[in-house]
Amino acid sequence: MASPLKTKPARRHGADTEIHRAKRGKNFAVLAALLGFVILIYIVAMIRMSGGTFP
Repeated sequence: MASPLKTKPARRHGADTEIHRAKRGKNFAVLAALLGFVILIYIVAMIRMSGGTFP
């Protein structure tokens, strides 16, 4: 006797699982850290180029 096909249950469009929400949260945290680092490097570069005074 053949076993029934194993299919994934249908998901509603736009419904997120807990794993997807966790991954999205982690991705936003990495994005925020990266943007913070880029802004920090920009500010340090501006201070160095202006001779130590940054308005």
